[in-house]
Amino acid sequence: MSRMILVTGGARSGKSVIAEGRALGHTGRATYIATAQAFDAEMARRIAAHRARRGAEWDDVQAPLDLAGALRASDGQPCLVDCLTLWLTNVMLAERDWQGEGLLDALAARRSPVVLVTNEVGGGIVPDNALARAFRDAAGLLNQRVAAMADEVILAVCGLPMRVK
Repeated sequence: MSRMILVTGGARSGKSVIAEGRALGHTGRATYIATAQAFDAEMARRIAAHRARRGAEWDDVQAPLDLAGALRASDGQPCLVDCLTLWLTNVMLAERDWQGEGLLDALAARRSPVVLVTNEVGGGIVPDNALARAFRDAAGLLNQRVAAMADEVILAVCGLPMRVK
């Protein structure tokens, strides 16, 4: 089985469900590292829907900022990170340098399988403001670096997994 799998795709493409199946496929039990934060009622509903879909085979860990620490702490058990782009948003809004957060080092050091979800953000128009352009550029770089490390890359399209790497 692959040690590192990156699942990417657009909004509502089925990334999370595909990733959940791959993470549980290793042992039937996994750690779910969630990066989302509920700043409003709509996001709280989205988070609740994700939790409701998952069963008791998941150990939930909240890591909106310290994703590298959560990856190190969960080593020894397969895990799912959902998602890199929300983590990147959190780090950028906290005015921290995502490249200095140690994420890539933590991924490289893992011995246990990890499945990572990320959004493919480069297919749209050039954003009209500097923060959105910086986010798009950072997400593209982060996705490229994680994809280069990954054993497998899956593109989710209409709920279907398409193997890219």
